[in-house]
Amino acid sequence: MTTRLGTILATLYGAMTCATATPATAAPASDRAATTAARLHRGVNVLGYDPIWTDARRARFQPRHFAVIRRGGFDFVRIVLQSFAHMDGRNRLDPTWLATLDRLIGQATAAGLSVIVDEHDFDICSDDPDTCEPKLQAFWRQIGARYRNQPATVLFELLNEPHGKLDAARWNAMLARLIPIVRATNPDRTLVIGPTDWNNLARLPDLALPADDRNILVTFHYYEPFRFTHQGASWTPETAQLRGVPFTADDAARIATDFDTAAAWRDTHHRPVMLGEFGAYDGSGTPVADRARYAATISRAAAARGFPWAYWQFDSDFVVYDIAHDRWVEPIRRALIGAP
Repeated sequence: MTTRLGTILATLYGAMTCATATPATAAPASDRAATTAARLHRGVNVLGYDPIWTDARRARFQPRHFAVIRRGGFDFVRIVLQSFAHMDGRNRLDPTWLATLDRLIGQATAAGLSVIVDEHDFDICSDDPDTCEPKLQAFWRQIGARYRNQPATVLFELLNEPHGKLDAARWNAMLARLIPIVRATNPDRTLVIGPTDWNNLARLPDLALPADDRNILVTFHYYEPFRFTHQGASWTPETAQLRGVPFTADDAARIATDFDTAAAWRDTHHRPVMLGEFGAYDGSGTPVADRARYAATISRAAAARGFPWAYWQFDSDFVVYDIAHDRWVEPIRRALIGAP
C-alpha cells in the first residue's frame, strides 16, 4: 500500500513522454499476458501484515479464507511478502518461511484462485537501491527455481511501488537485470511490473520493458482522491487530521479521465494493464456508504476498461473482511463485485 504524501497526477500529464518507453509494436497473437489478464477479474490483497509469517500459531488468516474469498466473488489474490526480513546473511530465504508460502500458494490454487506473488519491500528498495538489488535478485532466483512448475495461474510481481531513489532510470536498469533472472527458470511465467512513483499511472510512459517479452502484465495503483482515501491515516501527515472529506461527482469524473489515460497507454503499447491496489481507509470514521460508493466507482471504471483489479485489502486496514467477527464488510464486498 502506498505511504506517499499523495501524487499530483494532473501536473504530470503534460509532461508525459514515451522517450524511454518501449516503442509500440503490433501485439502478437500469442501474447500470454493478454490471456492472463482476460482470466483475472476481481482480486484482493492478502496476508501482508499477518503474524503467520513469524508464528503460524498466531495467524489471523486461515486456510478456509481462500474458499471464503472465492465464494465471495473474487477470482485471484495478491499475496503480499516482506521477504527481506526472512533472509540470512547470504540472502537465503528461511526454509520455514518458504514452507508457509508453499502452503498458501497451494491452498489458494486449490480454492480456485489465481495468485500473484508480490515482493513488497518497496521502502527498503526505494531508500537504498544498492542494498536492495542483491536481495531482490536473490529472492527471485530462489522463488523462480522453487515455483518453476507452478501452473500459469501463479504470477510473479517483481517489486511493489518503486519510488524515491528508485526513479525511472534506476528502476528500468534494475528490471533489465531482474527479468532475465526470472526468465532463466520461468520462461513462460506472467510477470507483473509497474512504473515508478508508487506505481503511478502518470509514470507509465517512463516504463521500459523488453520489446520481445510479451508476457508482462503492467500494473498501476490508485488512491485518488488521496484526501478522501487516506483521511485520518496516521502515517500520512497531510491527511492525518482530515475528517469528513466527501467523495464527489468531480472525484468520479477524475477517476474516469485517469483510467482513460491508462487505457490509452495500454492500447498504444499493446501491453495489458491491471489495477493492483485501491481502497479507502476504514479507521477514520468515514461512513461505510461513502467508502462503498468509492469502491464501486473504482471497480466499475476498471472493469469497463478491461483492467483486472485487486482491492487493498482483505485484513488489517482498508478492509473488505472483518476477521474479528469472521464476516464480510458487506457494503464494501457488494460494491466491489456488483452484487445487489
